[in-house]
Amino acid sequence: MGIYIEALVLYILLFFSGSMAQITGISGQAAGFSAITGIISIVIYYIPALVLIWYLLLKTWKLEYWVIKPGKKDLISGIIAYPFLLLTGITIAYISSFVEGAAESTLYAPSSAAEWIVLFITCFLVAYLEESFFRFYLLSKRRDMNMNAMSAVIFSVVLFSICHVYEGPWGFLNAVISGSFLGFMFLRYNSIHGIAAAHGLYNFTVYVLYKLVN
Repeated sequence: MGIYIEALVLYILLFFSGSMAQITGISGQAAGFSAITGIISIVIYYIPALVLIWYLLLKTWKLEYWVIKPGKKDLISGIIAYPFLLLTGITIAYISSFVEGAAESTLYAPSSAAEWIVLFITCFLVAYLEESFFRFYLLSKRRDMNMNAMSAVIFSVVLFSICHVYEGPWGFLNAVISGSFLGFMFLRYNSIHGIAAAHGLYNFTVYVLYKLVN
């Protein structure tokens, strides 16, 4: 029971509360992208959150288990994951454009070099944070939760998708498909760096494409 409580507390503190802020409009997103706000978020949220999750994992396993040094498996998983994430995102965006009443994008692309640099760092920190919890933490602890691989992936996808409800039904669908794929990629290659890098690059690419078409 303790592992469930730990996972639930982490989820609420690190992800669910932020999603609710997006939904209720109290996240400050409407003010647009700000380099200063981004730096503050990096320092007081993303880095501490990553440290917390990795600390909890290191309490359980030896450092060797992590395969901290990126290797061939990371390269392979990253090369496979990035085009899949990009194709999925583009396809869903294209299909949603033909659906009457589909929500318009609320992205706020940077307007200066400094803002793009901060955004780039933020995109990768967000990706590493999400992959560290939803894939590495939840799937690696599946035996402690008495779950098989399939059940753990479903559990991970459900929590991951709930965090993206603020993006509307199409964003939720994207999270379901992407989360499922990334979960199986993690289990297949037992690698975090490749899928996290692909996830971060995808996040950044979304902003670049948005800037190019608007």
